[in-house]
Amino acid sequence: LFYVLAAVLFILGLKRLSHPKTARTGNTIASVGMLIAIATTLISSGAIDYKLIALGIVIGSLIGGIFAIKVEMTGMPQMVALFNGFGGGASALVAAAEFYTNAAPDVLVGDTNHFMLATIAVSVFVGTLTITGSFIAFAKLQGLISGQPIVFKGQQVLNALFALSLMTAGSGMVLSAEDMMLYFLGVVALAAILGMTLTIPIGGADMPVVISLLNSYSGVAAAATGFVLMNNGLIISGSLVGASGLILTNIMCKGMN
Repeated sequence: LFYVLAAVLFILGLKRLSHPKTARTGNTIASVGMLIAIATTLISSGAIDYKLIALGIVIGSLIGGIFAIKVEMTGMPQMVALFNGFGGGASALVAAAEFYTNAAPDVLVGDTNHFMLATIAVSVFVGTLTITGSFIAFAKLQGLISGQPIVFKGQQVLNALFALSLMTAGSGMVLSAEDMMLYFLGVVALAAILGMTLTIPIGGADMPVVISLLNSYSGVAAAATGFVLMNNGLIISGSLVGASGLILTNIMCKGMN
């Protein structure tokens, strides 16, 4: 019931974000929904470490508060890019933790849970791609690297090879019990490289569109992690972010020609 309440608040918050006058209220409503979802998850799990929770809240609040206060409005796209990256990275880390604790070869007993391994592979892939791609977008907008498109001969072929290798590694991770850890590390490494190679050919002027797409990716990664943990709140919130991000990306592509 509390997950349903959180989902309703997510949807109401998202709707109010559609207009500048109601956006701040919408953000608050969605934040309350997330607080309810997190509290519900912790209570239902029965393993609550209040010290760790308090530490996480303090550290997260300090980082978020400093960023929000210090960054000027002109630097807002960079901040959004970083936050997208943190979201994707968090999903990848949670999925990786689940892999090491419940899905690694020395833990598995009997038949391998192929569904869990597949969702872990998707979450780690999308989450890792999101964090590296987001940091490249941040670096381009911040002027840390060239804002011009970085292209070279055979780039698309190289990206295609990376994508094929990534699918192979993901399949091996799900199907191969012997070399599962090796395939898992391969997924992480290839996803990280692909996140960079897909972002560098895009110019700084088009970075807002890329950031919008990466925002969608962070939602997809969260939803995949929700399936890993079988957590309805995470599946719902991730799906909402993923879908709304894709719609926003489409609108921005048309608007920016």
